Amino acid sequence: MNSDSRRRVVVTGIGAISPIGNTVQETWSGLCEGRSGVGKITFELTPQPNCPVEIAAEIKNFDPFETFPPLRPRAREGDLTEITTAINKKDLKKFGRFTHLAACAGVQAYRDSKLDEARTLLDPERMGVNIGVGMGGLYEIETSHVELINRGWRRISPFMIPQIIPNMASGLLSIILNAKGPNLCNVTACSSSAHSIGESTRLIRQGAVDVMITGGAEAVISSLAIGGFAAMRALSTRNNEPEKASRPFDKGRDGFVIGEGSAVLILEELEFAKKRGAPIYAEILGYGLSGDAYHITAPAPEGDGGYRAMEMALKDASLSPAKIDYINAHGTSTPAGDTEEAQAVARLFKDHIDKLHVSSTKSMIGHLLGAAGAIEALVCLLAIRDGKIPPTINLDDIDEKCAQTGLNFTPHKMVQKEVRYALSNSFGFGGTNATLILGKYN
Repeated sequence: MNSDSRRRVVVTGIGAISPIGNTVQETWSGLCEGRSGVGKITFELTPQPNCPVEIAAEIKNFDPFETFPPLRPRAREGDLTEITTAINKKDLKKFGRFTHLAACAGVQAYRDSKLDEARTLLDPERMGVNIGVGMGGLYEIETSHVELINRGWRRISPFMIPQIIPNMASGLLSIILNAKGPNLCNVTACSSSAHSIGESTRLIRQGAVDVMITGGAEAVISSLAIGGFAAMRALSTRNNEPEKASRPFDKGRDGFVIGEGSAVLILEELEFAKKRGAPIYAEILGYGLSGDAYHITAPAPEGDGGYRAMEMALKDASLSPAKIDYINAHGTSTPAGDTEEAQAVARLFKDHIDKLHVSSTKSMIGHLLGAAGAIEALVCLLAIRDGKIPPTINLDDIDEKCAQTGLNFTPHKMVQKEVRYALSNSFGFGGTNATLILGKYN
C-alpha cells in the first residue's frame, strides 16, 4: 500500500513504570534531570558466591497487591455500568512480575487514552494486544526450581506456568480491557517490544484492527539472569559506583546494567481517533527490521543490520535522513555494540550529523531487555511533545571510535530543541534489529 493512501497510525495513550518512576511523568522527569535508577540489588536472590555483579536498575515502591488498578471497561452499547474490578488480589498471584508491570502500564495507557468513554464506538474484535517480552518469568522459574529441589514437585505453585510464559502479559491485558482482536507477543530478545509496536502498526495499517494496545515488559532481575549474563562478561561490575555503571559510548564502559519495567502505547487508526476526539501524542511513521545473519550475540561489523533497519524505517516513513532530529540509540554500554551502532548512524546520516542529537537513556534506567524498545519509543514521543532531548549521563570520556563519527551524544544534560521526527533503535541477540520512527502529528 502506498504511504500516501495507507491508514495512518497515531498514539493516543501512554503508560510506564520504570526504575526511576512508576508513572510516565515520573519517568520522564527523571530522564530529563539525568537521574540514575541503578543501585545495589535488593531482591532476595539465590546466593551466588563470588558473583562479580551486585547492581541492577530495580523498580522501587511497587506492590501489585496494593497499587495495581484493575478494571473492566464497558463493553456493549447501552451498558452504563461503572468500571468494575476485573481481577482481585487472589487472582494476581497467578501472574509473574513482568505481567504485573505490563498490566500496570497498560491500564495507565488505557485510562490516558480515554478510550473507555468511546467503547460503544469500538467492536472489541477490532482491538488487539501485543506486548513484547524477551525472557518471560525467569525469576519465577528460578524460585520454582528452588522449591522443586528443596521440597519436591508438590510445592511448585500450580500457577507457575502462567507466571512464566511471555504471552501472559498480552493475555491479561486482553482480559482486563476486553480486547478480542489479535492477541500476540513478539519474543525477539532486546528488540521484542519495538517489533511489537511495529507489527501492531502494520495490523492497523492493513485494516485488521482499529486499536492496538502495545509495548513491552520485562522483570528478570534474578540470580539466574545475572549469573548467565555475568558468565558472558556482558554486565558492568562497577559495584562501588552503581549510578555510574551504565555509560554508553564512554571509554570506561564495561557492560550493561539489567533493568526492569514496562511501557505501553495505545495505537489507533487516525480517523477512528479523530472521530472520538482522542488526545493524539504523535504518529508512528516508520518501521524497519532486519537480521544480521552474522553472530548469535555480537553485532555485525559497522552495525550493518542496524543500518539496514534504519534505512528501511526511513523509506517506510517517506523521510530523508535530514528530517530526523533525534535518535534514541540502542546504546547498551557494551564495548562492541556502542561503537558499531555509532558507525551505522554516522554512515546513514553522514550529511546531517551537525543537526542530529543522539542519546542513550539506558545510561539512566539500565537495559530493560524486551521492554527497552517500548520505553525508548515512549521517550521519542515525549521528546517530540515537549521539545526536550534527554541526556546520555556518565559520558565523561567518549570512546575514540565513537568520537570519530562526529555524532553529538548529548552528554550529561538535557537539550531543549524542537523535535519533529525521532528514531528509536533496538537490537537483540540472534542478530535481530528493529527501528521505529515517530513524528509530530499534523
